[in-house]
Amino acid sequence: MHVDLILPMKPPRIGKSRLRGAPDYPTGDDEHAELVLALACDTVAAATSAAGVRRVLVVASDPAAVEALREYGAEIIREPRVTGLNAALRHGESVLRRADPASVVGALQADLPALRAEDLAAALAEAGGRRAFTADRQGTGTTLLLSAPAAPLDPRFGVGSAFAHTESGARPLELSAESLRSDVDTPGDLAHARTLGLGERTSAVLGEHCLTL
Repeated sequence: MHVDLILPMKPPRIGKSRLRGAPDYPTGDDEHAELVLALACDTVAAATSAAGVRRVLVVASDPAAVEALREYGAEIIREPRVTGLNAALRHGESVLRRADPASVVGALQADLPALRAEDLAAALAEAGGRRAFTADRQGTGTTLLLSAPAAPLDPRFGVGSAFAHTESGARPLELSAESLRSDVDTPGDLAHARTLGLGERTSAVLGEHCLTL
């Protein structure tokens, strides 16, 4: 069973604001944007190489700012006029459904720099065509949401999204898949992701700036 994934993406310059202020963190807007884009590049690289993934569609408010994601196999479309994470995901879903109304559609966060393709593939296999999700390592957020075939994705991202997705009938996946659960919002999250082993692009950016957390 093939899965088509949607990744929502803010302009890198304004994304991940909570990462600023970490020890030795690059303070310039260009350097910050470079790191945020690197997180997404490594996420896309893992996603496009995962067994079972057919398409990776990035929904961006500034497509030109994330053009580098095409190098890793992503397709990029513009965010709709109605802004917000869930609106972007619904827009991406509508685009994918026009191509294949019966497909499984998934929402994947774009800040998983330690993601391993095998962890993502294992999550898709455990879902087995059911609407399901993977919670973040804190257990409150959501890193991956999957629809059932031909069924609505019904994204409910935001504060407490793991609970919201459970309440909406999505099945929590039980596999450990630590790399899939380790999204990066804070300096502590980034430090944890580094212990798992970062992707090539994020490693290069952090090495260049000698980031130590």
